[in-house]
Amino acid sequence: MREKVTRLFVVAAIAEAVSWAALLAGMAVKYGPPANELGVQVFGPIHGGLFMAYGVLVLAVARLRRWSLLTTGVALACAVPPFATLVFERWARRRGLLETVRTPDREATPVG
Repeated sequence: MREKVTRLFVVAAIAEAVSWAALLAGMAVKYGPPANELGVQVFGPIHGGLFMAYGVLVLAVARLRRWSLLTTGVALACAVPPFATLVFERWARRRGLLETVRTPDREATPVG
């Protein structure tokens, strides 16, 4: 289950960043010369849902992987600036916060 939740977290981090890009494009069209709100009307709720999913998955992974309160807070804060979820996911992967290792008795345990 730990691996599945972690994979969902990674997918949510990427999807949240992509939805940010779509929402920003929608906002550019809304406030630019075309003045069309369709992009914001479509991508606003999608981004909102992915934002919430990312937050829930941060809390789930933080509990399963035993992240510190600081790491959890930074992960949650990264949902606010555009594309910061990608930066956090890469940072967490490099630090081993998303990895598991196999012990000799084949039990998966978190690294770190």
